[in-house]
Amino acid sequence: MGSVHIDHLLSLKRLGTLFYAVSPSNTTFEKVEQVPNYINEAVPWFTLTVVLEHILGLLRGKKVGRLNDNVTSLGHAILYESLKLFTRWFEMSGYLWIYQYRFIDIPWNSPWAWWAGFIAADFVYYWFHRASHEVSVFWALHQVHHSHEDYNVTVALRQSAFQRLFSLGFYQPMALLGVPLPAICVHFHLNLLVQFIIHTVLIDKCGPLEWILNTPSHHRVHHGANKYCLDKNYGGFLIIWDRLFGTFAAEKDDEELVYGLIDQPQANGILYLQFFYIREIINKARMQETWGNTVRALICGPGWSPGSPRLGDMDTFKDVKAPRAKYDPYLPSWQKAYVAIHYLTILFLQQVLTFNLKTYSLSTAVVFFAFIVVSISNITVMFDKWMWVGVVEVARCAFYVAIARSTPITGVFSIDFLLQMIFFVSMVLWTLRSMSFTHVKLL
Repeated sequence: MGSVHIDHLLSLKRLGTLFYAVSPSNTTFEKVEQVPNYINEAVPWFTLTVVLEHILGLLRGKKVGRLNDNVTSLGHAILYESLKLFTRWFEMSGYLWIYQYRFIDIPWNSPWAWWAGFIAADFVYYWFHRASHEVSVFWALHQVHHSHEDYNVTVALRQSAFQRLFSLGFYQPMALLGVPLPAICVHFHLNLLVQFIIHTVLIDKCGPLEWILNTPSHHRVHHGANKYCLDKNYGGFLIIWDRLFGTFAAEKDDEELVYGLIDQPQANGILYLQFFYIREIINKARMQETWGNTVRALICGPGWSPGSPRLGDMDTFKDVKAPRAKYDPYLPSWQKAYVAIHYLTILFLQQVLTFNLKTYSLSTAVVFFAFIVVSISNITVMFDKWMWVGVVEVARCAFYVAIARSTPITGVFSIDFLLQMIFFVSMVLWTLRSMSFTHVKLL
């Protein structure tokens, strides 16, 4: 396992995927099973980029992120990647069946297939992304990606765990145009990867490239809560679709952007942020007086109200302006260190699950996945001062110690021993804290 990780870390080819700097000949495949998991292979480069962005921000005198916002974004990434292990390529279901009835036949190893996949993936992404903002039931899932208040590369990793499942049906029409499924899958990954680096405030406008590509400047507008930013700049790699279909807006030099949702939730817990808006949209639908308005509450924009246009009346929207106070709960230094250590531990365990999934039984994989979800959820709600954090920490750390004593997690003695010590010490720490709190209350 260690050698695989090092190989990926040292691979400049994997770094190239973050910039779409790939060779068509090396990214063309006959079967979808041959398509690498480019996103997972780029994790070491993600980590390095996060560190470098913060160092560069410090050198420029800019604070590009806070611990609570960053850990929450990275926690969503762990949840997304863990769930994806069980649902990989679900969104492409039925593609091969439809492909039998294609109007055009493009050989899979032809350069035309690669370029057709490139255009098709970016075009479909635009419309799926636009629907994710302009259809309330889709927005209920996608909004978590916009729930950050700092804008940095970790935001690219703050994804809905379930949104990709709702993209089923968007890519399938490309099968009728003869685009081979492996080509779509390759560019599906590369299109997402190239968006990682545009989530930053450290890169200014990019000259003539602004006309064609989705640059950091364009994407900052997309993530802004300012009124002029709403429902703008949906493009993935290319910005030309926004220019063609009337959803483009340039970044204003005279107005500071505010990031986050219009009504920003005051929370960091990943499960709350993943699901809270589903409850909001259900309540909105139930409050409508007619069946027609109930349906409109679900399929129109999140700003819709009875009598308003499909996306709502922009004049009635809250006009968010800088500065806006950020949710920044206090954690003592020891707990910040604890959060950092356990985040890295959970990330490592998620990678173990990824590399060894095929060797696990389904029940083992599900238990492993559940442990990761509980772990990252509890780590993030520490910022929210959830009253049961200590109890859950004792339970999850004790569970890990009990399992790891009988079942080596990695098979490498030194690593397994270190992990057991981390969880054992953590279990003792939270047990003692719980006892001290109980003692204080009794007094």
